[in-house]
Amino acid sequence: MLTPAVIVFFIGSYLTAIFETPTAFQPIWWILGYIIFVGLNARGVQLSFTVTVSVTLLAIAILLVFFLTALPIFDFSKYALNIGADPATGAAIELPGHGPFLPFGVHGILASLPFAVWLFLAIEQIPLAAEESADPKRDMPKGIMRGMFTLIALGFLVLLINPSISIERQVTDAAGATKMVHGAFALGTSGEPILDGFRAIFGSSAAKVLALLAVAGLIASFHAIIFAYGRQIFSLSRAGYFPHFLSLTHGKHRTPNIALIAGGLLGLAVMLVVWFNMGGAAAKPFIGGVLLNMAVYGAMFSYLLQGLSFIQLRRHFPNIERPYRSPFGMIGAALTVIIALVTIGFQLTDPVYGTGVIGVAIWYALAILYFAVYGRNTLVLSPEEEFAVQHRESSRHHPSDRG
Repeated sequence: MLTPAVIVFFIGSYLTAIFETPTAFQPIWWILGYIIFVGLNARGVQLSFTVTVSVTLLAIAILLVFFLTALPIFDFSKYALNIGADPATGAAIELPGHGPFLPFGVHGILASLPFAVWLFLAIEQIPLAAEESADPKRDMPKGIMRGMFTLIALGFLVLLINPSISIERQVTDAAGATKMVHGAFALGTSGEPILDGFRAIFGSSAAKVLALLAVAGLIASFHAIIFAYGRQIFSLSRAGYFPHFLSLTHGKHRTPNIALIAGGLLGLAVMLVVWFNMGGAAAKPFIGGVLLNMAVYGAMFSYLLQGLSFIQLRRHFPNIERPYRSPFGMIGAALTVIIALVTIGFQLTDPVYGTGVIGVAIWYALAILYFAVYGRNTLVLSPEEEFAVQHRESSRHHPSDRG
């Protein structure tokens, strides 16, 4: 639920820059975004998937236009390598170009992991659409792998090309003086980096039109993750982990409209509380950094448990039928666990982001307490849970069955 909240923040940032609306208008963009896309998801799965595919293809097309038009002014050494580390403070400083490839060394790479993870966040939610698939055993692995390869290719090209063109931004320093910054260093202060890239190529007017189309990428993510949290809340409620009223469906469209609305209201409420509590525009770094890291921590905790669960399943259920068998096996699961732990560790070392991570950990603790006191007594076991419980009971009576 935090992930679409952060995404709609970036959508609002782009729309504010494109339409030159006041910064104070940003919450209106968020509210409109939630109304439109929660509404589309509540209207039915076919419409929801049609919108998702359409805006995704549009976003990919715009990115391809961006890559091709950026190549003539591409200069990696001059613009991308213009960041250095201040010898006295260790802070990032702008260089004239041709600086070090890794100004902050391996530590800088690891500290960037939460933001790298953001590029791929929530793709593991694709299986939530399994019930809508004609052949989940065939379609789910194919969809996930194609999605991952697409993200890897586009993410790499954006990270390579966008900082390597002549982007300029005006910033205000701590003393109140304004100055122009360039290239990769300029993108470090940007809330709409692709728009800045289009400005560098086409100028402001044409860039706004293209950037408006490029917002389709954010919209595709926003729309798809609303679908995902709606299905997640619905399934957990239906199974008894969440209150049962959250699994009620629309009488005509059969969509989990209560779950969709509840998740949207909670995500929007977090954004609005932060925005108005921190005084409007002053909340932008917090939302773009702290809330993003809170969402990433939720994902890392999930990936950690998924990796450990995979290892346990391979150890204790080596011969059960599997619709899909990971080619990376135990090694892939172990690497997932290690990456998740390292990412969480670096989130906690940052005093600003660490506060948000601890807040999410408290949320999980309260959820576990709710389950221990009440939720575990209301469970309706799914088929896979029934299988696990039955096998566990069998293993207790017949230790040899654990093989």
